[in-house]
Amino acid sequence: MSSQFIQPQQTLYQADPAFVQSVKRTREQLYDAGRKSSNRPIRVQTVDGQVHEGTIAHMDNDHLYLRVPNPNARGFFGPWGPWGGPSPVYNDVILPLVLYNLLVISLL
Repeated sequence: MSSQFIQPQQTLYQADPAFVQSVKRTREQLYDAGRKSSNRPIRVQTVDGQVHEGTIAHMDNDHLYLRVPNPNARGFFGPWGPWGGPSPVYNDVILPLVLYNLLVISLL
């Protein structure tokens, strides 16, 4: 490619280094708190004010995976399907939440 067609990159946003350190520190604290609360009932509030209740199904360095009741689950055949085996209805869903977007984690 010819150098006459290469345009310099224009930075639109760059995070302040102090902010980056604060986010990393907060993410580590949330990870530690969530790891200690795995499989326990919790309430999570996001920075935007959303509140979710459930149990922590999994955590990694960036996300908390919250198992919450599925409001749309229907068991047409009860615990047994029409073929005589267990019904494949799942009452829970997994909600992935970004750690740096969490404001509060509370035990229920």
